[in-house]
Amino acid sequence: MKSSLRLHACATSALCLMIGQALAAAPAAAADDKKAARVASQLADELAQVCPLSDAADKAALDRCRQGLTYESKLRTWLPDIVLWGRQKDVNLALKDSGLNQFSPDMFAGMYLPLFMFNGEHTVEYVESEKQYRIHLRSAFRNRLPPGEFPYPFWHEESKWAGYEKSNEVVFWWDPVKNQFRFVQWSPLGAKPPLLAVTPEKRPAFDGQWMWTDAKGQVQPKVTVFDGLFESNNPYLARVETTYKAFALRMRESQCNDCHVPSNPDKSKQLVMLQTPAHAAGQIKRLLKSVREDRMPRTEYGIEKPLDPLMKSALLEDGVAFDRALDDAKRWEAEQGAAQRMARSPFPRLPMPALTDTGR
Repeated sequence: MKSSLRLHACATSALCLMIGQALAAAPAAAADDKKAARVASQLADELAQVCPLSDAADKAALDRCRQGLTYESKLRTWLPDIVLWGRQKDVNLALKDSGLNQFSPDMFAGMYLPLFMFNGEHTVEYVESEKQYRIHLRSAFRNRLPPGEFPYPFWHEESKWAGYEKSNEVVFWWDPVKNQFRFVQWSPLGAKPPLLAVTPEKRPAFDGQWMWTDAKGQVQPKVTVFDGLFESNNPYLARVETTYKAFALRMRESQCNDCHVPSNPDKSKQLVMLQTPAHAAGQIKRLLKSVREDRMPRTEYGIEKPLDPLMKSALLEDGVAFDRALDDAKRWEAEQGAAQRMARSPFPRLPMPALTDTGR
């Protein structure tokens, strides 16, 4: 009898606990709605201020946008260590099934998002299936910039370039639990037309080269090379360039560039790109970790295929040297370089966030 009473009491307690949790959840949802609206408003206001509407060919406006979003913009406080970015092909497609690229916050905020312009117009909705809020920011794409201002030739696929030109919004997915934007999508599927009338820009046929040398002998895309990422007087710039060249050679020998390119030959749902100095720099710590754990490379069937021990050792040695040179260059940029940029920029900025060592 006592046992029966005890079971009844436990069941009653469990039921009470469940009811209490349910009651507590309702105000939390309302609070999340309010916070989502506030986050969306702050995001929209910042992007409209830093990346306002201008001519689609305005390079100076692009530079101001990049400067405003790099380092300590409000946006950066919401970005996790990995940002998943790509085209929204279907508004009803689950995020887990969407083809997205993995970028560091630096790459996303400095190379990709600035290609769009904003006016602050936005809407917010909660998507139950994702347990996240979807923030729609009406936008326009800078389709008439010089080729070297794009992280890679977006016109390597005609349909992709056409989609960029027609894009009319950028969709940020806000996670109320983590207070982060892990997923961000550009979309031609918004309810309203782009903020600017689009004058289509015909690009030359893609020749298969993700990087090239222009008529002036400059390596392009300019935005992806180190003199586009660091101040010209950064004392570590030469070491960064030297160690990258050695590491890039090791990546080619290890066949890293067979898969980690924008054309995505293996059709990965979450692609990691390594084809330019900036892309390699943004992924170096994760790449080293994957190689150490024998999670790269993979066969054509997606099965992990450990590298030859000597090749693995050489790749890690050169990768670590490149990683350390980058850390030194970034620390200098966070100190002296930040002051130089602040003097040139109309946007106030705080120093670069402290670097974290993920293990060497």
